[in-house]
Amino acid sequence: MSEARYNTDSVGAVIPQTMHIDVPLAFKSGAVLDRYDLVYETYGTLNAAKSNAVLVCHALNASHHVAGWYTDDPGNIGWWDNMIGPGKPLDTNRFFVIGVNNLGGCFGTTGPSSINPRTGKAYGSTFPVVTVEDWVIAQAQLADRLGIGCFAAVLGGSLGAMQALQWSLCYPDRIRNAVIVAAAPQLSAQNIAFNEVARQAITTDPDFHGGDYYAHGVVPRRGLRLARMIGHITYLSDDAMMEKFGRTLQSGAINFHFDVDFAVESYLRHQGDKFAEYFDANTYLLITRALDYFDPAQSTSGNLSLAMAHAKAKFLVVSFTSDWRFSSERSREIIKALLDNRLDVSYAEIDAPHGHDAFLLDDARYHALVRAYFDNIDTAI
Repeated sequence: MSEARYNTDSVGAVIPQTMHIDVPLAFKSGAVLDRYDLVYETYGTLNAAKSNAVLVCHALNASHHVAGWYTDDPGNIGWWDNMIGPGKPLDTNRFFVIGVNNLGGCFGTTGPSSINPRTGKAYGSTFPVVTVEDWVIAQAQLADRLGIGCFAAVLGGSLGAMQALQWSLCYPDRIRNAVIVAAAPQLSAQNIAFNEVARQAITTDPDFHGGDYYAHGVVPRRGLRLARMIGHITYLSDDAMMEKFGRTLQSGAINFHFDVDFAVESYLRHQGDKFAEYFDANTYLLITRALDYFDPAQSTSGNLSLAMAHAKAKFLVVSFTSDWRFSSERSREIIKALLDNRLDVSYAEIDAPHGHDAFLLDDARYHALVRAYFDNIDTAI
């Protein structure tokens, strides 16, 4: 039984909900979904003015399950449970928090493994390529149906932060604060390369079947394992990996073979195996491509300051010194663009050793910063 079951600062047991949206969604690619479902969870209470809502956007392999646990699965604790709950940095005694699984997901929201009503078969390879803009538009549709005209804040880390940034551009009058954690204004060539290697691991798996593996009753498990292992290497810093694993040998001695000898090898294989049990390969392809395509400045010839000219929100931007995947230098690019437009910006660069994963971990300085920022958001507007 998870300790969260007895944790007084947890939101407690939660129940996912499904919003059926019958308004066609035109994707940036030109594809159209006639209807779709979004799975979401809420924590806290929406006030009478509906002015205390906070949208939490998820990163690559996360979901709508942001906080709390499930009655039938108490060990399944929300991925940002240390950040969200009563008395936590994002305090659900003050805010109504929404977590939503994005389109193309594999946790109940319409995605490649969903049944296409036109064919009666899984969408598979025919599911549209999604972008961050598509996600934000779908999230706005969810907000409309919940009666939320303007979010007190949109918050995210990594890819989630990119969605928060996009919200400030797509709907500048529907977001009062954007909290951008461990992000970049667009991927570097190196980051795109990492994503491509991961996708190649999946698409070259013999069980991939061009993305239509559902019909064959198989899963491209080997490809998913490799993709996850590649990802984990990039999420941790060199120092964090050395501190956690060092050169520890699994059996205490070198065995002169190509199976697991080092503890870090065992860790990567375990993470890969676990990931392949619950995540959909097509979803992984879609989300990494959405990461690749995100670039608010593309329409302004690379001028991010010009791209941010329509934003009106206040911003908190947070980076971590050991995050080499989305370095502090990339966050400072965002800061410059915001300041060029005379926007209200707070920035913190936190000296933390954990790499990109730092945004998910307990760090007293980081959590105090987020708490202070949310404490200063007026929910009575």
